[in-house]
Amino acid sequence: MVMRLRSYWRSSCSWRVRIALNLKAIDYEIDPVHLVKDGGEQFSELHTKLNPENLVPVLNDNEQAISQSVAICEYLEECHPTPPLLPKSTADRAVVRQMVEIINSSIQPIQNLRVGARLKKKYDFDERQVRAWNRHWIENGFDALERLVERHGGAACFGDEVTLADAFLVPQLYNAERFDVDMDRYRLLSAIDARLGFHPAFIEARPERQPDCPEHMRSVD
Repeated sequence: MVMRLRSYWRSSCSWRVRIALNLKAIDYEIDPVHLVKDGGEQFSELHTKLNPENLVPVLNDNEQAISQSVAICEYLEECHPTPPLLPKSTADRAVVRQMVEIINSSIQPIQNLRVGARLKKKYDFDERQVRAWNRHWIENGFDALERLVERHGGAACFGDEVTLADAFLVPQLYNAERFDVDMDRYRLLSAIDARLGFHPAFIEARPERQPDCPEHMRSVD
């Protein structure tokens, strides 16, 4: 049975999972969930049943619904270990997971859509203030990540082989550009992103390649 991924085209969390699925050459189909239309399709009865937290992504595999991108990627790693997206040694896997969690825990949750909406509604932030908030937390995490990559990286975040750290990095760099982060400060992260821009698994996972991407932003090149 083909896996199904409930995903939003520009959700960085969904994007990470698409990259992992592509790297492992796993067949899957996208079930789009629009996070804004009609108040957000993630609040529908169907989606709430699959994920009571009302977030994407949700991976459906053999009628099992799995949410949270790290949990999904770890599940894929265990069920489909080839090619591996975590290093062999326990110590090396810990470093990759540290890189993953800088993005997954320290950056993305603080600058996502629902946090921005809360800042506007509860604290009267305007759009400029929300963008400055987002930029601060991205830079805070990238400062640490750049140092880790300097210590452990090569052609990729950890050595020369693509890992989950790369799958999490690329979508976050896209958001960094959206919020005008000065990427000249992060030459190693930028170089990795440029190299991975030619990787087929990363190309096919990009937002503009997704079926729910707005037509004016769609790319088939």
